[in-house]
Amino acid sequence: MRVFIGYDPRESVSYHVAAHSILSRSSIPVHITPLALPNLSGDFKRERNPLQSTDFSFTRFLVPHLSDFRGWSLFMDCDVLVRCDIAELGRLCNLENFYKSVFVVKHDYQPKDQTKFLGETQTPYPKKNWSSVILFNNYRCRNLTTEYVNSASGLDLHQFKWTDEERIGSLEKDWNHLVGEQEENPNAKIVHFTRGGPWFKDYAKGEYVEEWFKEFHSMSYPLEIK
Repeated sequence: MRVFIGYDPRESVSYHVAAHSILSRSSIPVHITPLALPNLSGDFKRERNPLQSTDFSFTRFLVPHLSDFRGWSLFMDCDVLVRCDIAELGRLCNLENFYKSVFVVKHDYQPKDQTKFLGETQTPYPKKNWSSVILFNNYRCRNLTTEYVNSASGLDLHQFKWTDEERIGSLEKDWNHLVGEQEENPNAKIVHFTRGGPWFKDYAKGEYVEEWFKEFHSMSYPLEIK
């Protein structure tokens, strides 16, 4: 499975823990690619928007292009912890679902706070956080050319206006649990620290924090990190 993870240098450790959480549980080979801006200079030309909270706010929509519009690819934000075998999502990648462009968790909520990590603005809009975990059917996402991704509005991209509504498939809520925004879910397959993760001092307490640090220390073994 091809997996793309958003990368922001301010949250480098979260990317590595997210990748480790996938590798340590996967029963199939995975190809993990960080969406780091310096690596995308040939494809990504957008100027940074003041409301853009991470470097990968828009680069996620290059995933079908980076996959040559072939097969299926999974994108996720870096501020996640994967608690399951990612091969479970592979069961959706079949001919029966070929008419779908994407599969996402269709959240319906309003953010509790106006700001999140590092004082970044928490911008509310319809379909908020749908795009934080996306299973792309790359062939059906051929509208996401580099020209379109570089010129379309943020809302057009994040609200999936580049595809038909009926082509947006639904994932169970367990695949993108929003920590601190939703009631605790012990069955969550992917937990998403959307307000800020335990790698930031202000968010070092709360649900799934101990689990994240356990994953961090597992990734860091045998280094002596205190």
